[in-house]
Amino acid sequence: MPLPGCYQIHPHVLADPRGHFVKTFQSSAFRAHGLADNFAETFYSVSRKGVLRGFHFQVPPHEHAKLVYCTAGAVLDAVVDIRRGSPTEAQFTTFELIAEHAAMVYIPAGFAHAFYALTDSATVAYQVTTEFAPEHDAGVRWDSFGVPWPDPNPILSAKDMALPLWQDFDTPFTLASAPKD
Repeated sequence: MPLPGCYQIHPHVLADPRGHFVKTFQSSAFRAHGLADNFAETFYSVSRKGVLRGFHFQVPPHEHAKLVYCTAGAVLDAVVDIRRGSPTEAQFTTFELIAEHAAMVYIPAGFAHAFYALTDSATVAYQVTTEFAPEHDAGVRWDSFGVPWPDPNPILSAKDMALPLWQDFDTPFTLASAPKD
C-alpha cells in the first residue's frame, strides 16, 4: 500500500563500458516535487546477510525526512506511518533496493524506517534533514507491524531488541503536527 509522502525514486543511471554513474540528489528536482532538499547529514551502514536494522526515527524537535539507497548488495526496505490519526497509521510499505537498480526511497518525518540485508553484504546510504540527536533517537520493534521479513529470527542489535512494541509506544507524531517536507 502506498504511504502518503513516501516515494520510491528511480534516478537516471548513466551506463557505459566502465560501469555506471548515478546522481542521488539534486536540490532543484526535490524542491520541484515538494520534497525536502535541506539535508544536514549523510551516513551509511554495512550489514551482513540476515541483519535487520530498525524501525528507527528521531522524535520532535529533531524529526527528519530521509533519503535512503543501497550502494552495494540488496535490502528489503520497510517504511511505516507512525502518525496518530493518519488514515495509514501503523501501515507499512516495502521496497526491494538493489544497488544495480539505483532506486531510492524518500521517507518523510513521522514515518519509521527499517531494512533487512538480503545479500552477503549490503551497504545502505542515508541522507537526513536534521543532524543525529541521541536524546531524540527512537524506534519501534521490528516485528510490530506484520512486515513479511525474509527471516523470522533476524540478526538484531541489542538496541533494536530492546525497542518497544508499537502498541507500547506513545508516538509524538500526529497527522496534524507532521512537518510538511
